[in-house]
Amino acid sequence: MTQIRYTRNLFLRGMSIVYLFAFTSFYVQIPGLYGNNGVLPARTQLDSKAKTLSARIHTKPTLLWLAPYIGLDTEYMMDVLALLGIFLAFTGFVSQKFCTAPSFAGLWSLYYSLYQVGQTFMWFQWDILLLEAGFLSILVAPLRYRSYSRRRATASPSDSVSFWLVRWLLFRLMFQSGVVKLTSGCPTWWGLSALSIHFESQCIPTSLAWYAHQLPTWFLRLSTALTFVIEIGLPLLFFFPVRSVRVVAFFCQVFLQVAIIVTGNYNFFNLLTIVLCTSLLDDEFFYRRRLQKGRSNAWSGIISKLVTLIVYGAVLYASYVFFSIRISPSQIIDSDVAFTKHEFDWALSRAVPASVYIALGSLAIVVGEAISTCILDVPGTFGKVSSILSTLFYTSAACFIFGISTIPYSSLHPAGNNTVIPAFRYWHSRLDHLHLTNSYGLFRRMTGVGGRPEVILEGSNHIDGPWLEYNFQYKPGNVNSTPPFVAPHQPRLDWQMWFAALGTYHQNPWLMSLAYRLLNGQPEVLQLLDTSQNPFPTKPPKYLKASLYHYHFTPWSQRWSGPWWKREKVGEYFPIFSRDHPPLLDYLRNMKILPPASQHGATDSSSQVAPWLKALLDRLRYLVSHVESSLLVWSIFSAGCAIITTTGTSSAATRR
Repeated sequence: MTQIRYTRNLFLRGMSIVYLFAFTSFYVQIPGLYGNNGVLPARTQLDSKAKTLSARIHTKPTLLWLAPYIGLDTEYMMDVLALLGIFLAFTGFVSQKFCTAPSFAGLWSLYYSLYQVGQTFMWFQWDILLLEAGFLSILVAPLRYRSYSRRRATASPSDSVSFWLVRWLLFRLMFQSGVVKLTSGCPTWWGLSALSIHFESQCIPTSLAWYAHQLPTWFLRLSTALTFVIEIGLPLLFFFPVRSVRVVAFFCQVFLQVAIIVTGNYNFFNLLTIVLCTSLLDDEFFYRRRLQKGRSNAWSGIISKLVTLIVYGAVLYASYVFFSIRISPSQIIDSDVAFTKHEFDWALSRAVPASVYIALGSLAIVVGEAISTCILDVPGTFGKVSSILSTLFYTSAACFIFGISTIPYSSLHPAGNNTVIPAFRYWHSRLDHLHLTNSYGLFRRMTGVGGRPEVILEGSNHIDGPWLEYNFQYKPGNVNSTPPFVAPHQPRLDWQMWFAALGTYHQNPWLMSLAYRLLNGQPEVLQLLDTSQNPFPTKPPKYLKASLYHYHFTPWSQRWSGPWWKREKVGEYFPIFSRDHPPLLDYLRNMKILPPASQHGATDSSSQVAPWLKALLDRLRYLVSHVESSLLVWSIFSAGCAIITTTGTSSAATRR
């Protein structure tokens, strides 16, 4: 049976790193986003009339309900949960000893508790992807750590069954993300012109995105076609029985994710996807010579390579046909979509059910190999029975999760409903709030075709001006500011401003709260913006308004003597507000962000917090606030790497 002990451990350490990035990034933004004086106070999400703790948890499952029982309010309890998440993730990162099922259960519970009050700032696909992958990590991780001296030479046979679920999640993520681009009918995807727009229209581009935007049109069109091949065609090979085929698919997926990382700031999402890609590997990938020692497998290696060449030769030929790749008279490579929407719909109607049956067959093979290993390789009658029972348990869990995951997956095409069992539909609806299985699909439609829209906030002490702009830390504003590298930190306010620009302020009611906080000079919220360029450093403005601009990258010929961006004003985004504007105050009271007029006063409930605990948390917050967020994230990661290196060196010296 294929060994996956090291690969599984690598996956768990990778998940710990992703959790570490996610919790650290979230922690630094709690006061400004969810504090009592933040944009969307978390306390408004815990307004339950239930009298008992169990009834409240049933209404909204979150550990935040425990705050009053340990002398905390909601804001400080969020601090505690995030810090606990950082601690558990850090220990799992630096030591395999802590990569156990109870530890990952704690990480999932903590992140889910924060997600429950996250509101619009946590309604991202990477958040629910982390919840789903985090839940699978509970099944993949061992119940307890076994030292190398006690650990058996091979992993438990059931490990391959639970680890298969990670591969199924990776398949659904990539396949759905590719398919929705075409099912949306977006003309830029069908015309292979999406990447000509994407690099400047994405939420927070990096400086390398400017260079990618300058690439020749024919290359960007060919890259768009390659994206479809990697996201739609190659995922079907994740279940191919020949490991070398899966290894090549692994490198292709990682290549795509790295290309996205260097051109766009998508927080921990691409790193999480790379961690999921480890499910395509096995221990032989890392210890090939050691595992092959003494084996006579020259012929199997040759056959494996031959099959891989045939498979990917077929992929290249299909790409050549489906995207009409050709060399034009001007010696450039042209490409076009060579199939119609009707033909794609017909193919999708066959591919969705077929992929479910292929995956089910792959799971059956994995389960069969696991049970065979239990019978043939596990020593002793007790060991065999124990291994078989464990494998059957994880097989049942895998079948259940696979079954309910077909519900969101079948939404790709009505034909997928033929693969759905009614009982699984029932259980999916019952468990949907836990986000154990989800539907995915990024960039369904390419935005910013006529220029990336940006909302610019402006303040003034006189209604007639002059108006001064607020600058954010990361999103485009000042045309001279260099596009930053900020991932894996996610500045959630900057991200939400990008979404707000795609609609109206009526569709983004949180903007009214942001405007009110700026009009009151709330320091927690100002901390989320670029404080070094605060246009009102001593006293907040009397009036605030927002304008809509369209931004474009400057062309190659102008960049070296000018700014990174050029922009033109489109019009007003929302009208002028003042801090005592009655409609604004009434609106915020209806949102429960401000107390009713009859209870006007401070909303700070920190007096409920135990003094010693409040002093400790405030001191830690003070220290963290003096470090730039993305630098803080990488500093904690670097500290973990230093501990791992030091520990490894010490262990090697001890063995010598």
